[in-house]
Amino acid sequence: MMMANTIRPEPSARTGERLLDVKGLTIEIETRNGPATIVDGIDLHVDKGETLGIVGESGCGKSLTMLSMMRLLPNKIHVTKGEANFAGRDLQKMSNSELRKVRGGEVGFIFQDPMTSLNPVMRIGQQLAEPLIYHRGMSKAEARSAPVNF
Repeated sequence: MMMANTIRPEPSARTGERLLDVKGLTIEIETRNGPATIVDGIDLHVDKGETLGIVGESGCGKSLTMLSMMRLLPNKIHVTKGEANFAGRDLQKMSNSELRKVRGGEVGFIFQDPMTSLNPVMRIGQQLAEPLIYHRGMSKAEARSAPVNF
């Protein structure tokens, strides 16, 4: 099993304030022959102001690792070990309602598949405004004029 590589920015970009901390994350899939480990003991962290790129071969577990943190894994695939803390909160132990507030409100995904990343029948502005409307309570006009901060 290949493990994804990580790319980190220069130390000057880091603030030292831990935003995401993942330790020993292990993911298994249920098969006819019993459980099989598909992601084995991933450790990673992201400090506030830091960007982390997850790079690896197709099928090495990049997407499953990220989906597991938000508990969005498909049926028969489960986190069996490890922890994932976001802003000091254990993502694996949050209630569903707490986690819904984090998804889209504090954490977002841009998936690698270009056919599913953005909805081709919706304007990009609508798609970018959607989390601001639903998670931050902005009106459509407020969301469309909101500054973009990355």
